[in-house]
Amino acid sequence: MRRVLLLVIAAALVASTGVYAHHSYAATYDVGKQVRLEGKLVQLVYRNPHSFVHIVAPDEKGVPQRWAVEWNATKQLDSAGVKRESLKVGDEVIVVGHPSRVPGEYRAVMVTLKRPADGFTWGGRAGEVVE
Repeated sequence: MRRVLLLVIAAALVASTGVYAHHSYAATYDVGKQVRLEGKLVQLVYRNPHSFVHIVAPDEKGVPQRWAVEWNATKQLDSAGVKRESLKVGDEVIVVGHPSRVPGEYRAVMVTLKRPADGFTWGGRAGEVVE
């Protein structure tokens, strides 16, 4: 009986470690607001645990800024048909995201992405959410 109890406790600790390690988007980003960014892709960081797109787009005053937009892990993007080669530096994109809670920080978490040149989109279909 004691051995079973120890195994249950150990399993609970291991299972809760993954939950604890994942951060809350609501703590970092203002999920009650959205920002629309129209600009040029300058970098795609396709990696785990989260990918990022970096775009140059104007801030609320019209001044061009480099924005870091947090996206999903490669496995989730891959499942949605997004590959490392899907986006190229220089692509004109429109990103809608939840902005950082820190004033003056040009960061967001992805809600939708669109490349008008060919209609490529992400964020409008089932399962296409940042987790």
